[in-house]
Amino acid sequence: MSSRPEYYTPQPFDPYAEEEQQQGGWFNSDGYIPRQPHGYDPRPPEHDRQPQGHDRQPPGHGQPQGHDIPQDYAHAPGYDVPQGYGHAPGLDVPQEYGHAPGLDVPQGYEHPQVHGVPQGYDVPQDYGYDPRTYPYQQADDQPAPAPPAESEEPAGPGYHVPETPEVGWDMAASRRRAWVSRAVLLCVLAVQAVLSLRLSNTAFQDEALYLAAGHAELQHLLHGTPLPLDYGAYFSGSPQLYPVLAAVADDALGLTGARLLSLAFMLGTTGLLYSFSRRLFNERAALAGAALFAVVQSTVVMGYFATYDAAAVFLLALATWIVVRTDRAPVPAVLLAAPVAALAVGVKYAAALYVPTIIVLALLTGRPHKGRTAFWRMLLLALGVGVLLAAGMYGTDLMDGVRKTTTNRDHGSDGTAFLLRRSAEWGGLMFLTAVGGAVSYVRRSRMNESPAALRLGSPGRRRRALLGLVLCGTALLAPAYQVHLGTVVSLFKHVGFGLLFAAPMAGVGVTRLIGAHFRYPQLGIMLWTATLCLGISQADWRYGVWPDSSKMIQVIGSHVDGKGHYLASTPEVPVYYLRDKTSHRQWQGVFALEYTDKKGTYHQGDAAYRAALRDGEFDLVVLDGLTNPRVDDIVAHAVKGNRHYRLLADLPFRNSSGTGHYRVWIKTA
Repeated sequence: MSSRPEYYTPQPFDPYAEEEQQQGGWFNSDGYIPRQPHGYDPRPPEHDRQPQGHDRQPPGHGQPQGHDIPQDYAHAPGYDVPQGYGHAPGLDVPQEYGHAPGLDVPQGYEHPQVHGVPQGYDVPQDYGYDPRTYPYQQADDQPAPAPPAESEEPAGPGYHVPETPEVGWDMAASRRRAWVSRAVLLCVLAVQAVLSLRLSNTAFQDEALYLAAGHAELQHLLHGTPLPLDYGAYFSGSPQLYPVLAAVADDALGLTGARLLSLAFMLGTTGLLYSFSRRLFNERAALAGAALFAVVQSTVVMGYFATYDAAAVFLLALATWIVVRTDRAPVPAVLLAAPVAALAVGVKYAAALYVPTIIVLALLTGRPHKGRTAFWRMLLLALGVGVLLAAGMYGTDLMDGVRKTTTNRDHGSDGTAFLLRRSAEWGGLMFLTAVGGAVSYVRRSRMNESPAALRLGSPGRRRRALLGLVLCGTALLAPAYQVHLGTVVSLFKHVGFGLLFAAPMAGVGVTRLIGAHFRYPQLGIMLWTATLCLGISQADWRYGVWPDSSKMIQVIGSHVDGKGHYLASTPEVPVYYLRDKTSHRQWQGVFALEYTDKKGTYHQGDAAYRAALRDGEFDLVVLDGLTNPRVDDIVAHAVKGNRHYRLLADLPFRNSSGTGHYRVWIKTA
């Protein structure tokens, strides 16, 4: 049996077939050369005349002897048949096909009905005849080939068109999507860590105060050592909570250890922000919100600043995460957030400003799943937090600190325009992004680009508006409160508290700005880059506000002991660095002084400083000219020409505002 293609596919007419026949053979359009019987020459006799309209064959192409051309064979394609001759052998044309393409049949010649083929060429019965593929077909009187076995199935098509899904991706959560989003989150956290770790300076006075108090509280708890001061009477948070924890880290790694503790809190805050933002919206909005929050000034600075703030904002984020995460759980599960929120207020009293937002979120996140039962969820959380705070405040002696540092805090002299301008500089860009996201979310709730998301249920317009109002409005609480107090102190940190709650809506704003399928990614990159540049410049400026105190500590270290009485612009710094030699009780600041002179006369305020220096009350005086310049000038004028003091050192320094110098006077007699 000869090899042949199992299927035949009709091919277009080959215009070069006649030329190839003249060269000794012809090709079909597949390049197949059909085999001819041995000794057969299809060329007509030389003396035969060609029909009119066709060219003659070259001379010498006569019919070979011994080969008769049966009349029942079709003529070969590309050759005209002379009169008296039938078609060329081996090229039978069935009735259903007609004559070979490209050849005219002379009058009087018809296609034969019998199709004879030399034995050995099998033609499948299921396929028609084509002279270019099967030049010899089996004669009608020959037995047909055996049909295929019944067990053999007919050949099917060589390809399969799969069923096309409605969309090209799945909206459902997947392991791949989770790992990709976590990888991007790790990159965001790495950027945040690098931005914080690049900051460098000696201890700020607040850092030094809390760490020194933490060491004193730790000694009091472990060994019963009396406290040098009643820290709870004027601290803005419980001295038994964060200061003790920071002191433990300081004992292990020094100031760097305490700052690394704050970095861990802030990295945890960004991670929790991503988690509950993803639950509220989706991964893309969560990553965008976390990326913006990670590079603003407050996040970068608090991430390497040993104060209450990092721990407090972390606890607020944790309480928010619990509320959002338990939206489908039984109603009592929301009480898990109550002790966390109460602890956040205990760490820093100003965190109570953001507890109502968490309580309202308990309603907004539970309403789609629980209906009216979500109101009980909100009331239960409010009751739990209230009971814990009442027990903590009235069961301890911290109420004086709450009143002095929070509720009845002294008002400053900073104007409203100045405070609003500062708030806009430190958080305005991210806040505007959040407002844009809230407006867009109210107009269109769908967060997924898949067309299948149109069939999913979405929160109502009222709930979307309330959620946007609550999250964005929380960012305005800190500026409003600072305007009420009239002071810029700690404003940059409190702005960060509000941005934690505005960040999810800011993430929505970034995704809507970029558009579906990342249509305008350059806009999101530009926004994040602008926020990054502002955050870096503002953090560098903030971390350089206070001077480097290393030289000053080195100079006065040999002149202090546990018996002297000292005056300094920032006494907390030498108390922290020289805590092995001196205690907080020995140092006096430049904000308030009460003094009774040797004659028994009582003095307070500026007069107290003049009288104390006139009597030589202080063994060492250290001024920096920054903390309270007015009182510093009074003190400098009082020691000038004073027989009790001499200038020990004048140490220049550079800070964010320019240059300055430490002036150190020591008592001579």
